Amino acid sequence: MPPRKGKPKRRTLMQILRGVRRRARRLAGRVRRAQQRSLQLRVVTSTLVISVTVVAVLGFFLMQQFTTTVVQGRVAAAGKDALADRTAIVGQLNEQISDPDEQGAGGSGDPPQSADDPPIDRAALALANRAGESSRYTVIIRNLTIPGAYRATNEIDPRSIPAKLEHDLRDAEPNEPIPQLTSSLYHIGDPEPQPGLVIGVRVDNGYEIFHFFPLTEEAELLSSVRQALVVVGIALVLLLAAIASLVTRQVVTPVRLARQAAERLAAGRLEERLQVRGEDDLARLATSFNEMAANLALKIHQLEELSQVQRQFVSDVSHELRTPLTTVRMAADLLYEAREGFDASAARAAELMQAQLERFESMLADLLEISRYDAGAATLDIDSVDVRNVVLRAVADSEALGEKQGTRFDLRLPSEPCMAEIDSRRVERILRNLLFNAIEHGEGKEIVVTVGADRDAVAVAVRDHGVGLRPGEENMVFDRFWRADPSRARTIGGTGLGLAISREDAMLHGGWLQAWGSPGEGSQFRLSLPRAAGSELKGSPLSLVPPEIEMRRTWRGHVTPALTAGPGDRVLDGGVS
Repeated sequence: MPPRKGKPKRRTLMQILRGVRRRARRLAGRVRRAQQRSLQLRVVTSTLVISVTVVAVLGFFLMQQFTTTVVQGRVAAAGKDALADRTAIVGQLNEQISDPDEQGAGGSGDPPQSADDPPIDRAALALANRAGESSRYTVIIRNLTIPGAYRATNEIDPRSIPAKLEHDLRDAEPNEPIPQLTSSLYHIGDPEPQPGLVIGVRVDNGYEIFHFFPLTEEAELLSSVRQALVVVGIALVLLLAAIASLVTRQVVTPVRLARQAAERLAAGRLEERLQVRGEDDLARLATSFNEMAANLALKIHQLEELSQVQRQFVSDVSHELRTPLTTVRMAADLLYEAREGFDASAARAAELMQAQLERFESMLADLLEISRYDAGAATLDIDSVDVRNVVLRAVADSEALGEKQGTRFDLRLPSEPCMAEIDSRRVERILRNLLFNAIEHGEGKEIVVTVGADRDAVAVAVRDHGVGLRPGEENMVFDRFWRADPSRARTIGGTGLGLAISREDAMLHGGWLQAWGSPGEGSQFRLSLPRAAGSELKGSPLSLVPPEIEMRRTWRGHVTPALTAGPGDRVLDGGVS
């Protein structure tokens, strides 16, 4: 039986809004990244923003000025017409009304044609004749002594009279015209209001005269002007953006070419040069760039030759020293074996010569190894081995020296094999150097050796509880011939190259060799290697900071993995890996 399809889930409004916000943030992020990557886009965007602001402000003020000019002109002309009409009909309105009932309760329409009509009708007829057939304006004459009584020269609705204007007329002096703009001029039979100007005046005999001037033409003119300003503004903004893009392109293109040439130069293509066109600032920049590239190529070539000479010199000297060193060593061995027959001072001299010859041989071997790394001739003999066995061999080689210093080793090895594709000889040398270093600086305290592994990497940590390292010495400790305390003599006769060679061996495997230390709390060195040869190391199965130190810092509430993490480390379970 086929499974039943469930009903599709309805998305709530909050889910839709969250989705819209996520898309908006992603879009804003893309725009921000594009602006950060493109100088031309930033310049064009800034030009657009400034242009839009300037055009909008100027357009607003121009529109305000034009509107004020048009309206003021219309108000002035309407005021003249209203004053002339009031003067023309005030005499007719001052006549006495013999029978008020003859005027009716109100209404509108065509004024009577008889000379015996009431004054309000004759005044309305006179105003209609003055307005002309074009009906430039409409007039309402209202008799205050008879509520609701009015006459109109056209089909104008009395509700077009603004309430504020009526209130102002009651407080104003007689015969004082008061203008007011309104957007609600109603005509009988037309439900849509029109913009207009209303001028009201109250005469002495109880009449109010309202002139209605339609502003339809003025509104259409202002609308056309507004549209023209918008179109011109948009065109101006686009034109300014195009000009900014063109001008910026002329500047950005040479800079972009210089950036590309600099990237190729940094990649090792020392023959890269820029084309010089003209004599302006950009042309001088290209000339300076070419001169810099030529000088840089020359210096690099000289340094390569000098480095080659130095490497060859070290290699030749190391090889040439082996023959006399072998002869001196044979003589020293004879003297050392016969030291019991010498007096005390001669026997002591034979012992010192034997010790210094051993140190000299070790230093010579280290110098040869360093010269191989400098020449790029070091290679790996890869084999799949159990790292635990390599650790055990290195510890066994270090036990005799540890017993002399009163140091005990604490091995923490996993129960399962830790297989990895490594050069066991080089890794064993790294571990011996780390163990010798821990014995020399561990002040006779216990040394902890920990082995860890995960799916991609194996790691070995060597922890001592000696003097430790001061802040900033975690990387300096791998420098050649570096000492934390120059006044302190080497107790086990090291050459000062062991940790430098160890780091080179680790990097040759594609791994890390990192150090952590704190004054009074000892130090820890961590070797991290990929399980498969040639694979990229992304993390370490062991923490660089000792677990007890990390736990103590966590309890104090100020974990500082930035002080202990190395390149490529990641934080796992509160620790640095």
